Amino acid sequence: MMSRDLRHDQSFFELLTGSYARLIGENLVPAGATAEWLYEDAPFVVLAHNTDADPKFIYANKRAQACFGYTWEEFLGLPSRLSAEAPDRDERAHILEEVARRGFVRGYRGVRISKAGRRFWIDDGVVWQLWPTARASTEGRRQRSPRGRIFENCGRSQMKKRS
Repeated sequence: MMSRDLRHDQSFFELLTGSYARLIGENLVPAGATAEWLYEDAPFVVLAHNTDADPKFIYANKRAQACFGYTWEEFLGLPSRLSAEAPDRDERAHILEEVARRGFVRGYRGVRISKAGRRFWIDDGVVWQLWPTARASTEGRRQRSPRGRIFENCGRSQMKKRS
């Protein structure tokens, strides 16, 4: 688990937003937005996990906390694989492999599971590598980097519980 609190951390905000802009070619946040805005008020989910063999969440904005039902403290250190049910983890692993190759994936859609067991769709998600400025090169793509994820439609369509 990371030792510093990333909720309002300006350098982490710059890493998230700068990596997104370099790789995706558009801004993650509106002009003038701050780390506080992204954590407290963003109308979309932002998650990030580390580079452990079993990656663990290091960031989850308030929208992510509302969708998944975890507090900030519960999210930190939670293995990111637990955001999907076991049958859906292969698809999640495939997406992360694609991100490792290309640096990002757009248009991701999948079923996720909340702390309470509620299943919900995420739509039009983006998963990207978090690279400081010049690391977004081909050389940098061979190294393991933290990943960020965003999506907007968390929880709008509910799934039935699997038996």
